[in-house]
Amino acid sequence: MDESVHKKEFQVRAVDIDQGGRIQPVVFIDYLLESAAEHAARFNVGVTDLFEKSRTWVLSRFHVEFDRFPGWGERVEIRTWPSAKFPLYAVRDFEAATAEGPAARATSSWLIIDLNTRRPVKIAEYLESFPLLERRAVEDVFPSLPAPEREDIRKEFPVFFSDLDINRHFTATAYIHRALETVPRDILCSRRPASVEVNFRSEAFYGDSIISRLERRTVPGDGRRPVFLHRLSRASDDKELTLLRTAWTGGGDDSQHPTPFSEA
Repeated sequence: MDESVHKKEFQVRAVDIDQGGRIQPVVFIDYLLESAAEHAARFNVGVTDLFEKSRTWVLSRFHVEFDRFPGWGERVEIRTWPSAKFPLYAVRDFEAATAEGPAARATSSWLIIDLNTRRPVKIAEYLESFPLLERRAVEDVFPSLPAPEREDIRKEFPVFFSDLDINRHFTATAYIHRALETVPRDILCSRRPASVEVNFRSEAFYGDSIISRLERRTVPGDGRRPVFLHRLSRASDDKELTLLRTAWTGGGDDSQHPTPFSEA
């Protein structure tokens, strides 16, 4: 087997699904990131390996395109591989599929930071033995994401202890979860994300409060695909933490993205 590609299978559990019986978007992303962590550990560059050198991985950019949301009990195979290395970051791509066919594609960029200075370090010495597959699942050169120009919706959330990862900061998927929570109720109850793009910019910690802002953008000629710009910031000083762009599809008789159950 090509060592550059790591395969991992998940079975969608009852606790993973939404009110429509399909895997929740944030849980699906967790599957992808878990696969990446497992692959890095195979080559002794996992988080715990880097901790011994006062280093850790930090996710910088993430872009996922959803093709289909598997249902309860379905098996999902994740394939992931490093696709490029640069002096200060590495690129990793993903594909997810079920027996029904493709389910998602994603790409991401990662930094290694010094735990003492919180600054990026050159990654070459840590990835010497890590094989590459120079193929992209999603073509993205990671340009800057636009920030909302107005505030259509605003919500504030605390950082709970359960939101912390092994680095003791707010997890990547917790940011995405808080962003999706600001999406209008009618969209959440009738559609699912077609794509999620994220630019992680700073850290949040236990005890912080986060403000999640959203702006709705109109896509000319495509009323079935709402697009939102998101900005998450720290409430105490408005420090920008994360920018996101999400596009949504489904509703009506869309068989690929069945409409979730109606609200009670």
